[in-house]
Amino acid sequence: MAAYLIGHITIKDPARWKIYTDGVRESLIPYGAEIVFRGKCAAVLTGEHPYHHAVVIRFPDQPTLRRWYHSDSYQGLIAVRDTAADVVIISYDA
Repeated sequence: MAAYLIGHITIKDPARWKIYTDGVRESLIPYGAEIVFRGKCAAVLTGEHPYHHAVVIRFPDQPTLRRWYHSDSYQGLIAVRDTAADVVIISYDA
């Protein structure tokens, strides 16, 4: 069953954010993951949503998503991520 990672993002430092996203793109390759969507919020139609950007990444399954998340290549990017943006990351089964 496919698994999806959803990231809700407010970018604080665009230069550092680019370093992070470039690193993430490379880190996904060994896991067969695909960036499905990356974009900026156009409108909040119902409720409150404080984040300005989102990303959706598809993985083959939850175990693969978790292996990627805990991999050395991704863990090495977390310090950059945390200084570049406010981020909430959630995983979903499809």
